[in-house]
Amino acid sequence: MPARKPTIDDVAALSGVGRATVSRVLNGGPNVRDEVRARVLEAVEKLQYKVNMQARFLAGGRTQVLGLIYASDLDSEPNSFYHSGLELGALRACTEFGFQLVMHTANQHSLTRATRIIEFVDQSRCDGLILTPPFSDDTDLLEQLQGRNVAVVCISPGEAAQKLASGVGIDDEVAAYELTRHLVGLGHRRFGFLKGLQGHLSAEQRYSGFLRALAQAGIGEDAVVAARGNFTFKSGIELTPGLLKDGQGITALVCANDDMAVGALFSIHKMGLNVPRDLSVVGFDDTPVSEIIWPPLTTVHQPLKAMGYRAVQMIVERVKTGGSAPPPRFEAIAHRVVIRESAAASQPAHV
Repeated sequence: MPARKPTIDDVAALSGVGRATVSRVLNGGPNVRDEVRARVLEAVEKLQYKVNMQARFLAGGRTQVLGLIYASDLDSEPNSFYHSGLELGALRACTEFGFQLVMHTANQHSLTRATRIIEFVDQSRCDGLILTPPFSDDTDLLEQLQGRNVAVVCISPGEAAQKLASGVGIDDEVAAYELTRHLVGLGHRRFGFLKGLQGHLSAEQRYSGFLRALAQAGIGEDAVVAARGNFTFKSGIELTPGLLKDGQGITALVCANDDMAVGALFSIHKMGLNVPRDLSVVGFDDTPVSEIIWPPLTTVHQPLKAMGYRAVQMIVERVKTGGSAPPPRFEAIAHRVVIRESAAASQPAHV
């Protein structure tokens, strides 16, 4: 290999295609066969070819930079995998389409959160932005970004946000409904529920789906004891003892995410109870910890990496076309209930 920096012509020669084809691959363009795209990307990796981002910006008025915004309350622990899963998927897509990904955190409780995000967009000259909850439901922020003609894709947005910007996610209400139907089918009739963050609309939809499944089975909300968590392992530990004490007869505990479910398992074990003999516990997201905890969690698989990947694809499509923004659209990605050992047939209550 020559000592000089490799050029796009070197990539074209090594992959056996024309310069224009290499450019289409690096820009995420259409009409490129998968086999050709793979050959070009392999040549890029072998040659360690780096796109000159400054030249690209001067030539096309774009930076090829995308931002991924997620909430970070510095006073509490982060969700163990949620943001990492989205980031991994987004990074994979950015590598394929020739974009850079910049992660940025903002405190969701700050009164200046929208201002801070707008400042980040202006300073980094982002071509597009991926917003995660709760920012993906901030309609004021979305309207400000629209005014800057920034391509935005929201992760798991609610109905109001879906009218302003495109989004990607699963159907949280249906997923929770299916998970709860599984528990009802196991004979459970009294439930505990650990909710997610206040105002987190996708988490609220999980509670709605849970209640819909109970109502369909003739079980009223008076058979449920609920507590408000914040998606953290710590909140699962702290809230579970009181919830079980207040809810005599609970045989199944539903948690709005896996981190809280793992925290709940910790407290339940400490109380001397057996899962699932004394109490079934289920989570949501199917994060890596759900497989390694004991017993492994029954949960809902939320394809986080696929969601991050698709969000980048949607932004790239918008950036490539230029002009005015297309009508917002929401794309639902398939979920599935994952059956493991933490949930079993209901037994006489031991709580």
